[in-house]
Amino acid sequence: MPVIKLGRRSVGGLERGVYYDSDLKGFGLRINASKTGTWFIEYRPGAGGRTIAKKRVTIGHLDRLSPEQAREAAAKALASVELGADPASAKAEERAALPFRKTVAEYIDKHVRTKRKERTAQYYDYILRLHIDPQIGSKRTNAITRADVSVMHGAIAKSSGKFVANRALAITSAVFNWLDPDAPNPARGIERFKEDGRERFLTNEEIAAIGEAMTEAETIGLPYRQGESKHSPKATTRRPPLPIHATNALRLLMLTGSRISEILNLEWSQVDMQRGLLFLPDSKTGRKTVVLSEAAIEVLRNTPRVGRFVIAGESAGEKDEKPRSDLKKPWAAICERANLDGVRLHDLRHTFASVGAGSGLGLPVIGKLLGHARAATTERYAHLATDASKRAADSIAGQIATALKGSTNG
Repeated sequence: MPVIKLGRRSVGGLERGVYYDSDLKGFGLRINASKTGTWFIEYRPGAGGRTIAKKRVTIGHLDRLSPEQAREAAAKALASVELGADPASAKAEERAALPFRKTVAEYIDKHVRTKRKERTAQYYDYILRLHIDPQIGSKRTNAITRADVSVMHGAIAKSSGKFVANRALAITSAVFNWLDPDAPNPARGIERFKEDGRERFLTNEEIAAIGEAMTEAETIGLPYRQGESKHSPKATTRRPPLPIHATNALRLLMLTGSRISEILNLEWSQVDMQRGLLFLPDSKTGRKTVVLSEAAIEVLRNTPRVGRFVIAGESAGEKDEKPRSDLKKPWAAICERANLDGVRLHDLRHTFASVGAGSGLGLPVIGKLLGHARAATTERYAHLATDASKRAADSIAGQIATALKGSTNG
């Protein structure tokens, strides 16, 4: 780990990483991916022997404490360690006495936001507010029992599904491990619900129906359902046409296999039309280069440049421009018109992979196109590659069969 003098001049240009102070042993600064930072101390409690694991305690945030203030606070905390104090245990005890909602919020702010992507922190916050808090948020953290967590798990599954219930259970368990990994964890040992696979692959006929619905949506508008609007009693009355940015976003999802966030956050500066590449600085698996097909390049050429983002949102062209938030409404309208039920936007990514597997492309190639970090993630499409294997088997066996016939005739 880099060791430098942590001062006003040195911390300004630091990249992501952990830095230790050259003067005050145990004092450090952690810079995360978003260039925000947290001051911390690191120490061994008790006698301080090397057999005792180090503990790390946050002193404060870089944007709230100056290097001088953080150094002073760190010196006091490290001095207390020399006198037998254990700041990490003391903090854990304080948190354990708080209502669980506050403990989870602190975990998200001080742990998740410093080590994970911001959208992960936002998702954890969403699970806390909508699911964990209504069930056990008001209970004192150190009073929560295994029965409490089990009841919460079941209640969330009943109201919001098994997937969400399992995420809430995982977050609850992580919070208790964060407080004290050696203490009893009331979420440990609770069996997660079995989650049914949700993969859905579109057929060629379904893809064609989506294409027709998108063309209709962006040209003349899709028809209202009967009785959908009191101002539009006739089934022939049509909605306003969808913006081409919305329909082209769907086309790009289908033609690249990209994640929804990757397309909605795509900026024109990250598009290289000449080489047919997208350079994504911060996808789910880190930096990623997307190889574009000619069809995808053609969609980009036909997408008007309104602002910073390829898929223009409501604030396109403004100083504080933000990307379009989602595609749920246009996608729902198009699926309705195409008579498709239960098709999620993420299924377009599955469809891209399934077409590749069925066309004889190797799983490593598909994994690279999709930006999978692990080969095991792509293995889910292995069963779809049987057509390609059949063609290969026919080709090999055909040559052998021809040779066998030749030897017989001879």
